Amino acid sequence: MNLIAIKGVSKRYPNGVNAIQNMNLTIEKGDFVFVIGSTGCGKSTLIKMLYREVKPTKGSINVGGIDVAKLRNSKVYKIRRKIGVVFQDFKLLQKSTVYENVAFALEVLGLPKDEIHRKVLKSLELVGLKHKAKNYPHELSGGEQQRVAIARAIVNGPKLLICDEPTGNLDEKTSMEIMGVIDQVNKLGTTIIMVTHDTKIVEKMQKRTILLDSGRILKDYAKGTYKNEGRKNTK
Repeated sequence: MNLIAIKGVSKRYPNGVNAIQNMNLTIEKGDFVFVIGSTGCGKSTLIKMLYREVKPTKGSINVGGIDVAKLRNSKVYKIRRKIGVVFQDFKLLQKSTVYENVAFALEVLGLPKDEIHRKVLKSLELVGLKHKAKNYPHELSGGEQQRVAIARAIVNGPKLLICDEPTGNLDEKTSMEIMGVIDQVNKLGTTIIMVTHDTKIVEKMQKRTILLDSGRILKDYAKGTYKNEGRKNTK
């Protein structure tokens, strides 16, 4: 069953840049998809359209039964609640504890304290940081901070987790540890879309991989078929 259906989507920015050109793409529920390509190929625009930070110039984007392209600004929260997002730079609240950083995502929804407590501890346990719930971000390593960011993104049980260069600031060993966490989230049923420049990770993980070039899908590698083909990591 498709969770995402992109049909005839193009995005042209006011400066004349055609970031996405007539894209058609479907992603099934529970899938894990890498999106790769050189700088300016349209990776960031694609994922921003999925969580409605950017609207397409034309075409339809259906995410979990909602046509994101037609969503009014006042209704954007409807899609945001179905999606978790993890960024390269963590975006943690520095003066809040690990627990508070994760709980914040639920507090804004007005959930009862006991439900928040249960969900936060479950999320932190999944990423292996339950024992550091009372720590502050500056007391954690980069990898641990990214784990907190993942816990915050999944605490409300989103159908889709979008990862925007989540290993970009991490060393190779830590990057693979983070990939292990994301893979575990996927195995529990969450659909993953991950933008990355690190083709080593893509080659090791062997998930479905979408290669973009100039806003178009150049290749769509099925699970287990990706080969680097001489491309360098592209930032």
